[in-house]
Amino acid sequence: MFRSICTAVITALCVGFSGHLDPASAQDRRVPSSPAELRLSYAPIVQRVQPAVVNVYAAKVVQNRNPLLDDPIFRRFFGVPGQQQEQVQRSLGSGVIIDASGLVVTNVHVIEGADQVKVSLSDKREFEAEIVLKDPRSDLAVLRLKDTKEKFPALEFTNSDELMVGDVVMAIGNPFGVGQTVTHGIISALARTQVGITDYQFFIQTDAAINPGNSGGALVDMTGKLAGINTAIYSRSGGSQGIGFAIPANMVRVVVASAKSGGKAVKRPWLGAKLQAVTPEIAESLGLRSPTGALVASVVPNGPAAKAGLKSSDLITGIDGQTVDDPNAFDYRFATRPLGGTAQIDVQRGGKPAKLTVGLETAPDAGRNELVITARSPFQGAKVSTITPAVADELHLDADTEGVVITELGDDSPAANVGFQKGDIILAVNNQKIGKTGDLEKAAGASQRLWRITLVRGGQQINVTLGG
Repeated sequence: MFRSICTAVITALCVGFSGHLDPASAQDRRVPSSPAELRLSYAPIVQRVQPAVVNVYAAKVVQNRNPLLDDPIFRRFFGVPGQQQEQVQRSLGSGVIIDASGLVVTNVHVIEGADQVKVSLSDKREFEAEIVLKDPRSDLAVLRLKDTKEKFPALEFTNSDELMVGDVVMAIGNPFGVGQTVTHGIISALARTQVGITDYQFFIQTDAAINPGNSGGALVDMTGKLAGINTAIYSRSGGSQGIGFAIPANMVRVVVASAKSGGKAVKRPWLGAKLQAVTPEIAESLGLRSPTGALVASVVPNGPAAKAGLKSSDLITGIDGQTVDDPNAFDYRFATRPLGGTAQIDVQRGGKPAKLTVGLETAPDAGRNELVITARSPFQGAKVSTITPAVADELHLDADTEGVVITELGDDSPAANVGFQKGDIILAVNNQKIGKTGDLEKAAGASQRLWRITLVRGGQQINVTLGG
């Protein structure tokens, strides 16, 4: 295959070549007019940006248990103490200093579960870092360098909504741990919404080489400003194949603002409506030329959408003058709007255009009552929450969902081992309805030989019986 393609290209070139250059082609070529043109380089931008890109080292202590220790005969004959050996797992990624005081942005997956985080600067100095904020929904985390009062070089944000396909960008990070590395390419696509990495599916795609270890590093434009945080690659080999994804700077800006304000969680606007994608069949039924936009499936009573007049079957086509191609695009656009103001939403209703003004406010979160189940039971080690509108929004549940949901599972916990998953909604335990976390805590504390559990997973109700 490779040979036949090359032969075809050579033949085409030979047919088109007649001993002299085509006049149009000759006009496009010229000799450099000065020594300066021979020295065109990205070096000035790199020199300005590199000091603000750091390496992030995360360490996690895990228990390395020998399964033979569970055998009492083995312990009796060989005198092995029933202790677990500790092992340190290390991960390596990149980060970006975004504030001169020492605030660093990286990916959550770089520092997830870490007991210790260190940041190494481009001048080889190392600092301990504390985790200020983690936002799993965007896969962004903010760190602060400890025990330092100096001013650090920091990157400014560009407006990522102004980026265009074809813009030249550079990726800077620490791929494979070889040391700080710069690669360059172009923006290959914008608003990639079918990547499946985070809750907010809206990524910058680039062909700048990104490899393992680049996660959390900088994608910068030709002004030296931060265009995005490199987060993932599409690869069949584990290495770069020219398809990398970065979280846009405008989303990074929102997370950093929450960290600077002292928040432990990112506060975002809540629409109060469930959206669905427009399929070709739906588009045909609505008389649309193409299946684009976000269709309103349901509206929460008294929520911002309802107050604005949004109704089921409305088709959202834009927000604040920006086109909305699908629900993921709307979620990103809406989530990056500042709280306290309003957003103008373009809709199609009955084939006619309309504009609605939606207030930008957070989802009600009173009564979440999160807790970790500690009683010996199938739920031991599970972090659970009563479902509030905020919880439903975070986990993409219907706003009218009731019950208690598992929001987190401890590593190697009984709850994880029996098969519970994040997002499982517990409706009943031993025929007792579970309406709030206190109900589940009480049910888990009862001594039982059998546990009859009713839960909902992925919209499907499941009945499970477990031994005590």
